[in-house]
Amino acid sequence: MLIAASLAAFVTPFMSAAVNVALPSIGRELGASTGLMSWVATSFLLAAAVLLVPLGKLADIRGRRKLFAAGMAVFSVASLACVFAPSVPVLIALRAAQGIGGAMIYGTGTALLTSVFPAGERGRALGINVGTTYIGLSIGPFLGGLLTQHLGWRSLFLAAAVIGLAGLAVTLAGVRGEWAEAKGERFDLTGSLVYTAGLLAFMGGLAVLPAAAGIALLIGGAACLSGFALLERRVAHPVLSIALFRGNPVFTFSNLAALISYSATFSVSYLMSLYLQEVRGMSPQSAGLLLVCQPVLQAAFSPVSGRLSDRVQPRILASLGMLLCACGLALLAFINATTGLGIAVAGLAVLGVGFALFSSPNTNAVMGAVERRSLGVASATLSTMRLLGQTLSMAMVMVAFTLSMGGSSIAPASFPGFLRAMRVVLLIGAALSAVGIFASLARGRVGPVPEPAEGRSQR
Repeated sequence: MLIAASLAAFVTPFMSAAVNVALPSIGRELGASTGLMSWVATSFLLAAAVLLVPLGKLADIRGRRKLFAAGMAVFSVASLACVFAPSVPVLIALRAAQGIGGAMIYGTGTALLTSVFPAGERGRALGINVGTTYIGLSIGPFLGGLLTQHLGWRSLFLAAAVIGLAGLAVTLAGVRGEWAEAKGERFDLTGSLVYTAGLLAFMGGLAVLPAAAGIALLIGGAACLSGFALLERRVAHPVLSIALFRGNPVFTFSNLAALISYSATFSVSYLMSLYLQEVRGMSPQSAGLLLVCQPVLQAAFSPVSGRLSDRVQPRILASLGMLLCACGLALLAFINATTGLGIAVAGLAVLGVGFALFSSPNTNAVMGAVERRSLGVASATLSTMRLLGQTLSMAMVMVAFTLSMGGSSIAPASFPGFLRAMRVVLLIGAALSAVGIFASLARGRVGPVPEPAEGRSQR
């Protein structure tokens, strides 16, 4: 299970990191503006985020292994189709299909590991899993740049399809048994549709800000999600139980900390990829090699911090990680067209260590704060916070680009506007990370979670 989940944890961030490096090449070949190209990244996030919680609940009822395997299959087929995309709109649609598969993977992988490993070993397993995620992020920029430069950007999607199919094969051949502690419950279809519509409108609104349509979508999405919260209180088996948040500060504030952290940090690789290739004139391969320092450190430190979180209170480790993230973002905010690249490497390195200290302990805290029957929903909720944060991060970039550059493509004449927009986004990220320190501390102590007898016997 650890091998299967880690392969899944590797391939999706690998794809995202590689695509970020390849975006300038994709835009040039398919003739797309910077604003349209951002949807190649955003469409995946949007599709995955809106389906995570419903699919996580379905996995708790029908079986987490089944949904996990289905997600690997959907992701792999969509990746293969991306190889033949003739235009940016088609590529965006296929990236959304990848996101549907990603939702099945995100909503079950962490839950399956939590189902299999006992509380005293859970942090170590989750740390390895998170570390594998950062290995994907590490290899993504370098290998993405290498493949883009020598074989073209389409080869990235072929590589993702091969890796995804390998993960599917391991799951089908090597993972025995099924985990469905909520079996017998009725799936809340009405609540799922309301939730999906509300979150889709809200996140879609973020993606098209500052346009008037974006504001209207935000208002409509917020109203729909408010109605969803009221609806779920009256359902016997809600798709997302409000009780998971009420009276459970560990679960609530850990999810809030994840939302803040990803909102602050996700756009860094996108901004730095554009900065290095467009402003500094580096090749995709060279830019990817420089960007790799952040995820390499995340991959190296995540298993260590995950193991530490079995012994040290997660709020201490996660809060320290948030502090380092704030420092790294603040350092990156002040680079310009002539800044030495050593400053950029230092900022990325501090950010990598900080995020490694935050992510594994925070995940361990979330998964240890709920009953086994809700592990799929808990995993999906945490992943939703991550993807919502990523969308918020990209929304900040798009708003900053629009206000500073007027939506034009990056060219020498628009370099000052680009650098101005990048500085604003990174400074906002540093401020959010500083706020996240307090959200992380507010969760309180994480107590030991007793393991039910049925969990031990099932293993």
